[in-house]
Amino acid sequence: MVREVVWSIRARDDRKKILQFWIKHNKSNTYSRSLNFLFKTAVKLIIEHPQIGKPTDLDNVRVKIIRDYLMIYEVTDSKIYIHSIWDSRQNPDKLKKILE
Repeated sequence: MVREVVWSIRARDDRKKILQFWIKHNKSNTYSRSLNFLFKTAVKLIIEHPQIGKPTDLDNVRVKIIRDYLMIYEVTDSKIYIHSIWDSRQNPDKLKKILE
C-alpha cells in the first residue's frame, strides 16, 4: 500500500528556510539543490520503508537523519506526515517543543 505524503506548513517552511539560507550563505544554489535532492530521496525511502527512521517516544513518530538535519515524520495506515526538518546543530530543547 502506497501512503500519501503530507507536508505540514512547518515542514514546508523549514525546508524553504534551510534551502534559502544555503543559497545566501554560499552565494550559489548548488548545495541547496543537492540538499533538496537528499530531502526528496529521504521521502522516497520513507514511503518504501516507513520504519526506516529512528523511533521517538511518541507513537508512530520517527526521525530520519539527513546530514545535519532531522526529518521528523509520522506514519499512519494511509499517510505519512512530515512534521518538520530540524537542524540538529540547534539546542535540543527546541526539538522537544516540536515533538510535543
